[in-house]
Amino acid sequence: MKKLFNHKLLVIAIICCQQVALAQSDKIRLNQLGFYPNAPKIAIWTGDKQSMFFVLGANKLDTVFRGALSEQRISSISQKKTQVADFSTLKKTGKYFLSVKGSEVSYPFEISKDIHRKAAIASLKGFYYQRVSTDLPEAYAGKWHRKAGHPDNAVLIHASATSESRPENSLISSPKGWYDAGDYNKYIVNSGITMGTLFSLYEDHPAYIKGFQTNIPESNNSVPDLLDEALWNLRWMLTMQDPADGGVYHKLTNPSFDAMVMPDKATKPRYVVQKNTISTLDFAAVMAQASRIFKSYQKQLPGLSDSCLNAAIKAWKWAKANPSVLYQQNEMNKKFDPDIVTGGYEDRNSSDEWIWAAIELYITTKDDSYYTAVNLYPDTPLQLPTWSQVRMLGYYSLLRAEKYITNAGKKDIPVLKKQLIAFADNLMSGVETQAYQMVMGKTARDYMWGSSSHAANQGIALLQAYYASGDKKYLTGALSNLDYLLGRNAVGYSFLTGIGSKQVMHPHHRPSEADGIAEPVPGLLSGGPNPGQQDKCTTYTTKIPDESFTDDVCSYASNEIAINWNAPMVYLAAALEALQSRF
Repeated sequence: MKKLFNHKLLVIAIICCQQVALAQSDKIRLNQLGFYPNAPKIAIWTGDKQSMFFVLGANKLDTVFRGALSEQRISSISQKKTQVADFSTLKKTGKYFLSVKGSEVSYPFEISKDIHRKAAIASLKGFYYQRVSTDLPEAYAGKWHRKAGHPDNAVLIHASATSESRPENSLISSPKGWYDAGDYNKYIVNSGITMGTLFSLYEDHPAYIKGFQTNIPESNNSVPDLLDEALWNLRWMLTMQDPADGGVYHKLTNPSFDAMVMPDKATKPRYVVQKNTISTLDFAAVMAQASRIFKSYQKQLPGLSDSCLNAAIKAWKWAKANPSVLYQQNEMNKKFDPDIVTGGYEDRNSSDEWIWAAIELYITTKDDSYYTAVNLYPDTPLQLPTWSQVRMLGYYSLLRAEKYITNAGKKDIPVLKKQLIAFADNLMSGVETQAYQMVMGKTARDYMWGSSSHAANQGIALLQAYYASGDKKYLTGALSNLDYLLGRNAVGYSFLTGIGSKQVMHPHHRPSEADGIAEPVPGLLSGGPNPGQQDKCTTYTTKIPDESFTDDVCSYASNEIAINWNAPMVYLAAALEALQSRF
């Protein structure tokens, strides 16, 4: 009996030692969901110099692949050294771990078809959790169910927004929409790029999106969930247009930000604030794009397509009559009460909004007068879309509409394609020598407020270049940035809540902070590293640009969420899912 007892102790000791030896290591950075069977598979080793890596089976014992680590690379941003583990030739589906030194083991990952569907669905479902003016029942919201906040059926006209038919402090109804970010306000400018990005995904991949369900109340109707979700915000946007003249209010907001409370506990008076040119043009672009999309759903949504087009045309006419009305919050507060100190979304240049609105109206109406109304091709470099720079959204629309636009637009398509491909080539240049072997992070300039959305928008630009050229290098470049967002980065986080082994747990997001649930609301994209550290949060450990991130609710500069960041995440993950057979 004594020998048997000792043998059992030995076995237990061996198992325990193996588990200690194979503890998960944050020194291995990779996509924490995994990889498509035929796509590139890259992990990054950030420890001391090693020669080999091993891919282990689900039991952490069987070696299924071994390979040589690359020579060390030095990050141009942090000067830290990395090595690349490339196991792209491993194509067998299954659950795996990657090991270095025999003791350092990665987070688990899978090789599987549809590997990013979970992230795509989660990031789209994230919008449902941001819905205003409605309960979120447990059947759809799970443990994050909550009471409705902000009915917005009695919103005040701010002194800056008055008109003859809508005097100061008169009331309008403006319900629905999405909470913009970690706060509880609603902004037309940021809704513009968000809606444009989601609609672009539908227009680029309609067949895939029609089979894309997210368990929202509308999931069983005959309209795709992506469009149903967008419709919740579209209906709010329509209420933000003054029916008397077509101008569009800048935002619906409290005078100041709410405390960290649940939506139903936030009961400050709310206002619609000043009409201006840029918000009106963003609105016109979204409505024109919505009109052509919902034209295919006239049976389900009778009259919506026509209403959207009429609203777009009316907004365009207001902007033409008021071409230089800018939103300047501090100047407004000198003239009108109460002071408004919530997100400004101030933009000093409307040229890109004119381009986007003109293109969307041109495509939808086929009226050449919109195409010739403004200078659509200024002699300035292309820029990735942001809330304040939307020109590229118009170009994406033109390229996808090439087959059915008029000759006025067709003649410019070859040059536009050439410019887009040159832009994409610049993004791809030198990727194979980068410390993390990805497009994101070639320079420190990639890390700013909302850097995660910058990575996703780089990915979208590369996918647009792939559509235009058929060259798979752009497809793999886009995938590298999805890998970045899901863990292959300098801080080792998956930036999408609810996804990954090391995921963001404390985003700057009022419901996630106030609901008493340990896990944050899922499917929300954290802003990501931002060396500006404008929040003055004390838990940052460095100002190195690609490491300047802290998973702390105080960090609105690096860890807030926002609808315009979630939208490109949805696009990138869903589009790669739709295209996975191309690898």
